[in-house]
Amino acid sequence: MKRVSGFFSMLPNPCGGMQVIRVNYANIVCAVILLVGGITGNAQPADKNGYKSPLVLQRADPFVTKAGGMYYFIATVPEYDRIEIRKSETINGIAAAEPVVIWRKHDKGPMGNHIWAPELHRIDGKWYVYFAAGSAEEKWKIRMYALSNAADDPTEGRWKEEGQIVSRRDQFALDATTFELGGQRYMIWSDRASDEVVNTGLYIAEMTSPVTLAEQQVVISRPEHDWEIKGHRVNEAPAVLVRNGKVFVSFSASATDANYAIGLLWADRNADLLDPASWHKLPEPVFFSNPEFRRFGPGHNSFTVGEDDRTDVMIYHARNYKEIDGEPLYDPNRHTHARVLKWTEEGMPFFGQDSSDREMDME
Repeated sequence: MKRVSGFFSMLPNPCGGMQVIRVNYANIVCAVILLVGGITGNAQPADKNGYKSPLVLQRADPFVTKAGGMYYFIATVPEYDRIEIRKSETINGIAAAEPVVIWRKHDKGPMGNHIWAPELHRIDGKWYVYFAAGSAEEKWKIRMYALSNAADDPTEGRWKEEGQIVSRRDQFALDATTFELGGQRYMIWSDRASDEVVNTGLYIAEMTSPVTLAEQQVVISRPEHDWEIKGHRVNEAPAVLVRNGKVFVSFSASATDANYAIGLLWADRNADLLDPASWHKLPEPVFFSNPEFRRFGPGHNSFTVGEDDRTDVMIYHARNYKEIDGEPLYDPNRHTHARVLKWTEEGMPFFGQDSSDREMDME
């Protein structure tokens, strides 16, 4: 992997099928927002062409995909016990959309604890959810798993457990994402990436099916800079955006408190993505805490497109306060946000570190 210097000035800166169950508590959530000021995150109404901020309360690791004119939202719930999907014709509509529970954790064995970071992908005419989970007996035995559904609408039909996505390292595998390029599907995920220190790094591999990895699996990023090793040595939560002849991969680093921050990798579109030397990495984060906007620990983002099908939009989580009592993973107030992603004249993504969500949406 090549280190890049002198570029950052251009970029300011985690048992068979089940029937779908519908849960009617959107109105309850709205009531709680009105009554409990501590978790509102200073919610603001959307401007004429902007996004609500925050968009969804207490939803971390948010992922939004657009298919057939509909937005589908999936994220980590604070109880770490189930997977839900919401759908809406607009991004702002996600806020009031009814959550549909598609799967619940097991009482025993694998997939029984720490249900984290689900992503929803449409592949070869079927829907797949990739997610991380520990076992009921060992909650830190985190591995990657998949669900599938042949229905046209992922909030309907039956979801089938496809089992574990087995990686070669297979020590602490999580945060799987997938993309297709040039007719080949790839997966990027996080796992232990050192035999000397406890860390997580980013791996990439070709996929031989929507639920299996090819034998060659390589590390394309490890935590190496100071901003990547605060609290924990972490590179996780990859999100892929193919634009301007490049494959961009944002990722999150450090502990999940106010130190959490987003970094950026990229490779040329025509490069060998399985060659670590093809990947470039900025030495500084592109998006991180900013007290001016009460934005703390932003990270674990995804990318989607706006209602015009042209504007790139970043979906991410953040807290609206810095100090946390106890383990950050068990503080529930990571809220989902949406903001427009802009581009420099050089074709690089501009995250707007010194701008609010509203300012990025309106500029």
